[in-house]
Amino acid sequence: MDAQWLAAPEYGLAREILQRGVAAIYLIAFVAAARQFRALIGEHGMLPVPRFVERVPFRVAPSLFHLRYSDRLFAAIAWSGAVLSAAILSGAANLVPLWAAMVAWLVLWVLYLSIVNVGQRWYGFGWESLLLEAGFLAMLLGNDDTAPPVLILWLVRWLVFRVEFGAGLIKMRGDPCWRDLTCLHYHHETQPMPGPLSWFFHHLPKPLHRVEVAGNHVAQLLVPFALFAPQPVASAAAGIVIVTQLWLVMSGNFAWLNWVTIVLAFGAIDRSAYSAVLPVSSAPALPTPPLWYAAIVIAATALSAFLSYWPVRNMLGRRQHMNASFNPFHLVNTYGAFGSIGRTRYELVIEGTDESTLTDRTVWKEYGFKGKPGDPRRLPRQWAPYHLRLDWLMWFAALSPTYAKDWFGPFIARLLRNDAPTLRLLQHNPFPDAPPQHVRAALYEYRFTTWRELRHERAWWHRSLVGQYLPAIALGELSAR
Repeated sequence: MDAQWLAAPEYGLAREILQRGVAAIYLIAFVAAARQFRALIGEHGMLPVPRFVERVPFRVAPSLFHLRYSDRLFAAIAWSGAVLSAAILSGAANLVPLWAAMVAWLVLWVLYLSIVNVGQRWYGFGWESLLLEAGFLAMLLGNDDTAPPVLILWLVRWLVFRVEFGAGLIKMRGDPCWRDLTCLHYHHETQPMPGPLSWFFHHLPKPLHRVEVAGNHVAQLLVPFALFAPQPVASAAAGIVIVTQLWLVMSGNFAWLNWVTIVLAFGAIDRSAYSAVLPVSSAPALPTPPLWYAAIVIAATALSAFLSYWPVRNMLGRRQHMNASFNPFHLVNTYGAFGSIGRTRYELVIEGTDESTLTDRTVWKEYGFKGKPGDPRRLPRQWAPYHLRLDWLMWFAALSPTYAKDWFGPFIARLLRNDAPTLRLLQHNPFPDAPPQHVRAALYEYRFTTWRELRHERAWWHRSLVGQYLPAIALGELSAR
């Protein structure tokens, strides 16, 4: 049996970019997990892993932590994943035999799957599944010991298609502002975590916003089909995906969602397309895939084809889910984003006081967050592809208390104790010497300032009080609830 038909040597450079990119995002994801887990899901976190694995069986959420959990073990797994990711990023996977490179990628996938499956609400984002699926395909692409397998390259395109087309469908089926081309009148201001350029994007002329929305529909509803066309059409389609995703990178903070999509899109660009714009040499001779490797690739392709039934049904169905995994291994998922757009931005402002008796003259001091809007004079920061999980869920909590019913109380309790891991998630703690006596939360409406207000007030945001979200509470009162 000859596996030469499986080889696609003209995609060697595409594989290199894709694998190094996925490894870089894995590195960021593992570092973020290591730095944030104690307060979020640690033994004494807001949603502890031990409590979760007691009630959720392994078959529902496969994870190494079903065998044993400790904060030390979690840290060891997260930092081990970061080290292995860095090694692959530096090219180590091309210095070992094919089987060893695949094992390294498999270990990364197992380690991150173990984290995601016990991450609960903190890890309930579509880009977690996207990274796991991308990492699984990166494993199957092999290394320099063999040419990239054409079947896996098609699965990469199928993944990009689902990301883009799923997002386009959910928009057209969702908020009417996507159909009348007005969603970007609001989106840059009301998105979960604006970036440093979001204020400027918001103030672009409204006719240009309409052009942006129309262009988005073309990029997400038409261009993805061209990924399956012959070259150079597929490379051109991938280029359009990359450019539109970079536009999203500049306009907000969406963790690694855009970056994973970008590196996957590079997998559809062949060497001739690169050589048209860059001084790229001809494709080097690569060995034919060994039979055992070909068998794995064919089996994985058959499995992906079988698992594709559920995301296809989701996209074609009337009740499309934006992001969903249909199996506990997060393979062949469905994707989508921003099916609805808020018209008004709400933010929670958390304040504390060191006064034991509250009066009308009580002095309240505000906690500062790293990414979410707070101080109106503070320009939003660029954090993506790093993911600030607490800041993202604070946006959801402001939309409705139901999004925070399981973690907001524990979060406030940790502020009242000056819990060190929790405070490390914040930008500013107004009580560095002793914990506050009371903490409260207020709901504010935020809007971007105008050009005139920015010049005169030196503020990026204007905020007005909507009402009380959580009344002033002491630690003893919270424990009694």
